[in-house]
Amino acid sequence: MSRKESRVEKGRCLCGALVFAVDGRPSDVIHCYCNFCQRATGSACLVETMFGIEQFQVLHGTPREFAHTSEGSGKRVRIHFCEICGTKTHMLFDRFPDSVGIYSGTFDNKDWFDRRPDKTLSFYLSAAPIGTVVRAGHLIYDAHYWQSDGVAAKAQIFDVHTLVTEQVRADSQKRLRDRE
Repeated sequence: MSRKESRVEKGRCLCGALVFAVDGRPSDVIHCYCNFCQRATGSACLVETMFGIEQFQVLHGTPREFAHTSEGSGKRVRIHFCEICGTKTHMLFDRFPDSVGIYSGTFDNKDWFDRRPDKTLSFYLSAAPIGTVVRAGHLIYDAHYWQSDGVAAKAQIFDVHTLVTEQVRADSQKRLRDRE
């Protein structure tokens, strides 16, 4: 990325004791509906912006770290958070050591990154809560984009916004079983 394309965006925890910055655009924007992301956010999904590790820096404060072993890959995910207010700000991944995932709600400007269908991936339709709406035109994966064997998974694209029902989720889970 050339210097003129550079864009610095800052984010912070709830209390402001932990401040970070990213330099440049995210490589991906991910809506993840896996059980880990639901539990980590207390929501239906995590909106995560992915950056190269060299694009990220902590400007103020020292984050605490919690290491979690991923059910999917068996690799560690290291969740970084403010020790004062508990806000999760970013994750580092043993599986993707050159990447950092930002909890996108911690950015000061929530609207600075592109969320167009060609820039956004949705993971784990198979675990999405019933009543969740997945967006039309977006790449929707039954599980993670990268399968455990390192091969890219096949996405589907819905023509219309789609409400996750028991049947939609069951169909997604069946596609995963059929691939095994």
